[in-house]
Amino acid sequence: MRPLHEYDIDSKRGFLPAEDPVQQLPSALAAWDSYAYDLPKLLVSGRVRHFLRQMPLLDPTPYLQTEGQWRRAMQALSYIGHAWVWGEATPSDTLPENIALPWYTVATHLGRPPVLSYASYALDNWRRLEKDGLITLDNIALIQNFLGGLDEEWFILIHVAIEAVAARAIRQLPRLVGAVQSHNTAEAEAALSEMEPALQEMYQILLRMPEACDPYIYYHRVRPYIHGWKNNPALPAGVRYEGVAAYQGKPQQFRGETGAQSSIIPSLDAALGITHAEDPLRAYLREMPDYMPPGHRRFVLELESLHIDRSFYASSPTLKELYNQCVHWVERFRTKHLEYAAQYIARQHQMSAANPTEVGTGGTPFMPYLAKHRDETQAHKLA
Repeated sequence: MRPLHEYDIDSKRGFLPAEDPVQQLPSALAAWDSYAYDLPKLLVSGRVRHFLRQMPLLDPTPYLQTEGQWRRAMQALSYIGHAWVWGEATPSDTLPENIALPWYTVATHLGRPPVLSYASYALDNWRRLEKDGLITLDNIALIQNFLGGLDEEWFILIHVAIEAVAARAIRQLPRLVGAVQSHNTAEAEAALSEMEPALQEMYQILLRMPEACDPYIYYHRVRPYIHGWKNNPALPAGVRYEGVAAYQGKPQQFRGETGAQSSIIPSLDAALGITHAEDPLRAYLREMPDYMPPGHRRFVLELESLHIDRSFYASSPTLKELYNQCVHWVERFRTKHLEYAAQYIARQHQMSAANPTEVGTGGTPFMPYLAKHRDETQAHKLA
C-alpha cells in the first residue's frame, strides 16, 4: 500500500485531520458561520426555516483557499441543511436554493454527497481547549452543535476520542498487510502488538458514553437532526435540492450520519480478514465509503481488495494469540455498540415517524444485523 498521507491519513491522528479543524470561514462567507453557530437558538424558536430563508445565496468558490476552509463550509452547510429539513414539527422535502446550491458545490469539491456525514459531524468537529494539549476527552470541545448541551457534546466527543486513539492501530495496517502478503511472521507480530492496546483503549472510551449522554436525551434531542433522507419513512421520496441543475429537479436520497461512516472498523475488518455473510446491512455498508472523505474511501477499498487470508495468523502461537486478542477487542467494541443501540434507540418511545426506533439514522433496520456482525467477528478467532 502507499504511504498513509496519500490517503489523507495522518500517522499520529489517523482519520482525524492533520491540522486542527477550521472554526471560522473567510469574511465573505461569514453568514454561514453566523447562521450555523446560532442554530441552538434558532431551533428553539420552532420556526428555524423563517430565519434560514433570509440567509444570502453565496458562491464559495472564490473564497475558500484551504482544505480546512472547505471542510468548515461543508460542516456549516450540513448543519444548516439538516436544521432546515428536521428543525420543525413537519420535515421539509425541499431545500431552498440558498442552502442547496452552495452545499452541492462544496460537497462536490470534497467528493462527498450534500448531506451531513460522519466527517463533518465528528472528524472535523472538535477543538482543543489547551492548544498544545492532547486530543483527549478532557481537552476537546465541539465546534458545531444543533441544540447544544452536555449530551450532544459528549456523544460526538466520544467518537472523536475513539478516532484519536485508533490512530495507533490504523498506522500499523499497511505494515500488517505487507507482512501477511510477504509471510513475515515477526513483522505481523510486531504490528499486532502495537494495535492491540489501541483497540482495547477504543473499547474503554466507548464504555464512557453513559457518563454524560443520557439515552432519553440522545434519542429525543440529539438523534432527530442527524437522520438522512434515504429509506426514511418520513421522507420516502427523498429531498429536492432547489437550484442544483445536476439533479434536474428530482428528489435525492442520501443516507444520514452514522458511525458506520467511520473508516476504523471496515479497515480493521479488512486487515484482520474478518468477513461477513451477505445480508441487507452488508449492501448498506458497501454504500458507506461514498460518505467518507475520498482518501479514506480509497484506503478502505484497497484494504478490502487484498482479501487477506487470516489463516496466516496461525503461523506461530504468538501471532495467533495476538490476532485473537485484536479480534476480541473488535468483537467487544461491536457488542457494546449493539447494547447502546438497544438502550439509546430501540427501547425508546417513538413519538414521530421522523425519528423511528426500528430504523437507524442511516436508514437500516439495524438491531438484527449488528448482532449478526458481532457474532461473525467472534467466530473469526483462531482455534
